Amino acid sequence: MKKDVSKILRIPLLLLMLLIVASNVTAQEYKKVTPEKGEGIFMMLRRYNLEPNDFFDAFIELNKKNLGDDLLLKTGQNYLLPIQIEDAQGNPIESGVFPIFGPKYERVEFKDNDLQGAVFYIVPGHGGPDPGAMGRSGGHVLCEDEYAYDIGLRLARNLLEHNATVYIITRDPDDGIRDERYLKCDKDEYCWPDDAIPLNQTRRLKQRVDAINALAKKYGGQYQRTVELHVDSRYEEHNVDIFFYHHPNSKRGEALNNTLFSTIKEMYQRHQPGRGYKGSISGRRLYMLRHADPVSTYIELGNINHPRDQKRLLEVSNRQAIANWLTLGLLKDYANSKK
Repeated sequence: MKKDVSKILRIPLLLLMLLIVASNVTAQEYKKVTPEKGEGIFMMLRRYNLEPNDFFDAFIELNKKNLGDDLLLKTGQNYLLPIQIEDAQGNPIESGVFPIFGPKYERVEFKDNDLQGAVFYIVPGHGGPDPGAMGRSGGHVLCEDEYAYDIGLRLARNLLEHNATVYIITRDPDDGIRDERYLKCDKDEYCWPDDAIPLNQTRRLKQRVDAINALAKKYGGQYQRTVELHVDSRYEEHNVDIFFYHHPNSKRGEALNNTLFSTIKEMYQRHQPGRGYKGSISGRRLYMLRHADPVSTYIELGNINHPRDQKRLLEVSNRQAIANWLTLGLLKDYANSKK
């Protein structure tokens, strides 16, 4: 099951189209086609009015059992064409179903190409045998890894809507996006693609770095960003705003954090005038920041022991707002990278 979910999420949304059909959508039959002599994948897709840049990866995923390493088409062999969904007016709607987000949120609708070509590695902190920071509210135990994971999923889903390629490195087989205030603590998280998370902290961090760096090699010089999410633990009376770390020698990491910081400050000014925002940006030589190849940010979302910070985590609208604001910042950072 884990391997299947991993394969689904790593396909960019636009390319996935509809490899899996949601229960409230009528399933369509994949069209079987035979290549003409000397025809390659790109030529055949064009012959059936499918844009190769949009459908190439989806075609590979559908037909991998009938394709060799050279990806050459065989005359006489049947291949499946990706499905393009259309609305009532006949306009194509690119969408996909991602079970990792849970039944309520698994259907993701494509909005635009604003993040096409961008690759993100979302790393919710801790997980598996390590719940991270722990707090209490209303008689409930709050675990850092659960709230970081929920916000991480919401962020990943947002990025997919803009046609990004997204990898969730710390994963849970059954939690999905949850709208409850109190998220149940468990220990069944695993590391991409389907590895058990070790208890030893160094081994755990190395496992995640190795997964990210192996994936990053596939994308060469493309825009790539690692986003690590945590919840801080401090004295109960010490509230903190969202703050950011980057490697002290990473100018692009610092630029990324400056963009995220300014975006969140702007959103607070817009939605909560007069509140103020006291987040911070600093350089630290944390393991993930030192060893992950992509430009990286390490984000602390709040103090799990402070009542006001807890509200930032417990209220589902606040968790979604954090994901939305981080998405805006990443959209800006990607746009800035093209200047």
